[in-house]
Amino acid sequence: MNDEGTQASSVHPETLTAVSRRKFIAALGTLAAAGVGAQEVPAAPKIRLGLIGCGGRGQWIGKLFMENGGYEIVAVADYFEDRARAAGAALGVPPERCFTGLSGYRRVLDLKPDAVAIESPPYFHPTQARDAIEAGIHVYMAKPVAVDVPGCHEVAECGRRATEKKLCFLVDFQTRADPFYREAIRRVHEGALGRIAFVESFYHTDRLHPKGPVENTPEGRLRNWVFDKALSGDIITEQNIHTLDVVSWVLNGVPIHAFGVCGRKVRTDVGDTHDYFTLHFLYPDRVGVSFVSRQFDGHGSKPDGIVVRAFGELGVLETAYGGTVMIRGKNFYRGGASPGIYKDGAVANIAEFRRCILEKDFSNPTVDPSVRSNLLTILGREAAYTGEVVYWDRLVKSTTRLEADLKGLKS
Repeated sequence: MNDEGTQASSVHPETLTAVSRRKFIAALGTLAAAGVGAQEVPAAPKIRLGLIGCGGRGQWIGKLFMENGGYEIVAVADYFEDRARAAGAALGVPPERCFTGLSGYRRVLDLKPDAVAIESPPYFHPTQARDAIEAGIHVYMAKPVAVDVPGCHEVAECGRRATEKKLCFLVDFQTRADPFYREAIRRVHEGALGRIAFVESFYHTDRLHPKGPVENTPEGRLRNWVFDKALSGDIITEQNIHTLDVVSWVLNGVPIHAFGVCGRKVRTDVGDTHDYFTLHFLYPDRVGVSFVSRQFDGHGSKPDGIVVRAFGELGVLETAYGGTVMIRGKNFYRGGASPGIYKDGAVANIAEFRRCILEKDFSNPTVDPSVRSNLLTILGREAAYTGEVVYWDRLVKSTTRLEADLKGLKS
């Protein structure tokens, strides 16, 4: 099918019918009472989606969009042809709409899908989000939103621009879609812990392994981008944002400063990212936050995982990604565990993205919190890199960009 034929069948954002769940259910009841069969009930239109980034998570989340039933994947893009073709085969996209190279994502945008899912390396997120929004396309984007301060500001502006243009922009954090996290932190914000004294947080995981040969070439670094500082933002931004986002969510504000250290002590055979960070953040009212991260073999030591505990005068909030979320103390909340949070959170966000598009909800509430958490990781990273106390007010004015080595890569 040629581009014109593809566009002719498009359901564009401005033509999507706003159907609230309440009205849709009421309509079903009316039709049923009138004896109309279920097969005659008009279905909400499918959202035509382009997938940008076809690595492991890209293909995985593409399948979740398909399983939702409300999306049709019409094009994919990845720098690497093998990944683009594999994703196309898995998602039912013909080869002529499987695009490659650094500018392959622009070919997806040229097809004018209703929405795109951006699952590329974080280094590319601000530019790809901006181009999609300016093209009038809804954006679903993986965390982190950027690798540096200017990129974070660009994404924040993308969120504002999306609302102005009546577009949806959702950042996919699984914890913020989880009912136990949402209820526990709502209670904290209403005073369940009283005054918070301090917070401890950590992200302990075994080492990640390269995908394919480890080659110190532009293509080799891009294929294993998670180990490249500029492409990923280092482990504190690319991985540890899960923990620091919960800290930011609980404290609902920004820190004064941070200090700490990082290093490459154990995993030294691939890339240039660090394998541990230890940091201290100071928040207003002398609330201290300790943070520790490792990304190498812990030899079975416990506890591990993604954990945040906030201690207050009336109780303690405990959260564990995939484990129990609860409040102990005077205002006890039993909470519960979400062992499937990684998938379930993404499924919930995919459904919410569709709801926002269909109901024309362009408030885009996930963008600003995601930017704030992203900036928190960069504050910690700069403090650890320099060994100095780095202040929030100065950091957010930074114009320094991380520059990836893209020389020699095909456009």
